[in-house]
Amino acid sequence: MKQLILKLYEDSNKQWGYRRIHMELQEEYQMKINHKRVYRLCRELGIQSIIRKKQKSSNYNQYKRTEPETIAPNIINRDFSADKPNEKWVTDITSFPVGEEKLHLSAILDLYNNEIIAYEMARNTETIFVIKTVSQAIQKEKDVQGVILHSDRGAQYTSKLYQDTLESYNIRSSMSRPGNPFDNACIESFFSHLKTEAFHPYSVQNLEELEAKIHQYIHHYNHTRRQKRLNRQSPVNYRSQQLAA
Repeated sequence: MKQLILKLYEDSNKQWGYRRIHMELQEEYQMKINHKRVYRLCRELGIQSIIRKKQKSSNYNQYKRTEPETIAPNIINRDFSADKPNEKWVTDITSFPVGEEKLHLSAILDLYNNEIIAYEMARNTETIFVIKTVSQAIQKEKDVQGVILHSDRGAQYTSKLYQDTLESYNIRSSMSRPGNPFDNACIESFFSHLKTEAFHPYSVQNLEELEAKIHQYIHHYNHTRRQKRLNRQSPVNYRSQQLAA
């Protein structure tokens, strides 16, 4: 048992603590084992996750004091449940500093199964950056008419170009209240997992290395990272099982 626990720990790049190891033993190896026993064995082995505690973001105090072009109503209104794919999407931008440079990530998450269905990376945050993310989601999912796409009130999302793009595909725009991160908590949670599991524990030397880590993590997040809300399945597996049923 200790050898297996050590293998799972090493395979996770020393990111898993006893809770995730316990989940993997139950789901992947079909073992009926008490979480207290796994905790005790992990302590005896000196296993501890290398992931740092998440830090509070100050992005929401950095809103520009300019008048936005277009403001959409808060249709989501913190109701993050969805009964089917392509019913509710959420999107946002986050940034990663590497030396004197920054890499920006735009992502769209489907609230049905928490899957990242589209993402783009760039050195700048111009409006075309988020429009490319939307286009990628449309090409992947095809049937997007009537989907609600929720964002904050960043300049990219309130721009006429972005809003016209959504309207042309019959996508309904929804926006958070100003300076309120809890209105878009699901995508914020994903960004937090990404940074604590794939960015902060490692020393990234350049933007190319960072891009590779982000690609790798998003594939892992979508295809292999189990979530309690999804009956301990990964987002892709959960969607496949539910649609098959």
